Amino acid sequence: MTNKFPNKHAVIIGATSGIGEQVARLLHADGWTIGIAGRRAELLDNLKNELGDRVIIKQIDICKYGADDKLTELINEVGNVDLVFHASGVGKQNPTLEKDIEMRTMDTNVMGFTRIITAAYRYFAKNGGGHIACISSVAGTKGLGAAPAYSATKRFQNTYIQCLCQHSAIHKTGVTFTDIKPGFVRTALLSSEKNYPLLMEAPYVAKKIVNAVYKKKRSIIIDWKYQILIALWKMIPDWVWERIRVIN
Repeated sequence: MTNKFPNKHAVIIGATSGIGEQVARLLHADGWTIGIAGRRAELLDNLKNELGDRVIIKQIDICKYGADDKLTELINEVGNVDLVFHASGVGKQNPTLEKDIEMRTMDTNVMGFTRIITAAYRYFAKNGGGHIACISSVAGTKGLGAAPAYSATKRFQNTYIQCLCQHSAIHKTGVTFTDIKPGFVRTALLSSEKNYPLLMEAPYVAKKIVNAVYKKKRSIIIDWKYQILIALWKMIPDWVWERIRVIN
């Protein structure tokens, strides 16, 4: 894979499990120095002990005030960072619109996301540029009635990244983005009691992500099957879409 990052120093937010952990493993195996962050300190310790050197850890809960300052601290501890990878988020089907699920999703995927992405952007803008990669979702393409907060927050993330891309171009900050849009991936986010269509494994998705990030692609939909699916979704008029049961 072609690597456009001369320093090979990265910070991964949400590295304690799932896609974030798999990306951290791939980068480290390719010689990167990595700063890994997440809510669960014991999992960070376990990953650091397994990987060995070139790993710096910091416990960060993106939903708490001060998470942006902790991210900046971690970036400074790693030094010469040219990639921040954001993989922290929540998602759950909520057909009964339980308040706690909706509000937690908003808090994490909007407030927490904004807190982290703007901190990374400000740092890179002040230091000559850098690359930010974020996991959003194909769910941001159309509103999903079974997961209202999740699909709405993913649309927010898509739009927010686009806004910052324009901001970077106008102000010539040198900050670039990769918006990563997976479909269903077998991680702790998905209920084990449901059957999900087109389910992908986290290691497979992580390899696709690292390849896209190395090439600094602006946006990527993981897997050709989802690329076709999303192209079809976009063709459906809203008045038709709103009467379709997409997921149970």
